[in-house]
Amino acid sequence: MPRTFVLVHGAFANAAHWGPVARGLTLRGHRAVAVDLPGHGLDARNTGMVGISTADDVAAVVEVVRAAREHGPVVLVGHSRGGLTVTAVANAVPELLDHVVYVSAWCCVNGGPSDYTGFAPSELDAVAPTLLLAHPVEAGELRVDFGTTDPAALDALQSALLADGSRAELLAMLAAMDRRESLAIDEETVRVDPARWGRVPHTYVRLTADRALMPALQDRFVAEADAAVVGNPFTTTSLDTSHLGVQLRPGPLVEVLTHVSTSPCPDTD
Repeated sequence: MPRTFVLVHGAFANAAHWGPVARGLTLRGHRAVAVDLPGHGLDARNTGMVGISTADDVAAVVEVVRAAREHGPVVLVGHSRGGLTVTAVANAVPELLDHVVYVSAWCCVNGGPSDYTGFAPSELDAVAPTLLLAHPVEAGELRVDFGTTDPAALDALQSALLADGSRAELLAMLAAMDRRESLAIDEETVRVDPARWGRVPHTYVRLTADRALMPALQDRFVAEADAAVVGNPFTTTSLDTSHLGVQLRPGPLVEVLTHVSTSPCPDTD
């Protein structure tokens, strides 16, 4: 039976970034729908991201998952910060999901995102402050300048996000990114609930050339989840590509997604 892949983007991204992956999955005979989280992509608004919460993100994705589930198995896929939403959705509606996949994505277990601060620092950490257009707390959101022409900033972004791509490819990806992102994260909601999240088969796609979400942090997510959910460990696979390269050249990821299992896992309650 054809399955539906529900694709959740990361920070400052939108549904358009999943276009190549969605096309590849569709050509394999599956359904694929990329979600614009509230305030992103075609759902962008003049008020920006102020007031948008984790609950809004979860509600938007659950609505899509619920509709897709009427037509067969659903595989929920998150990239980067999108992993936070994937975890929260799997906690909320495990009965609607046949598999969840993290593509170099956040999967918090022993605490919320703030508990992982400082572990395996990203190459983005140094350049990010230079891109800010406003103080996040004062603005109530994150605002960044992805249109920068500063060679040093672009070099840093290239290394962190797309070291295996060209400068032209990086500029195209940055031009498609949103300039605003939500500041609010419900740290408890985005943390794995072993009794609910643990009921769903899950795969982690490690990106070994990722310098935005370092491989050491990816491995920590997997190890902590495996320790918390007895009898249902992550299926892990590795792709030698960068943070954005996995979407720019989607063939290897499409191959991985096509072969994920939708068979039920043992009850971990």
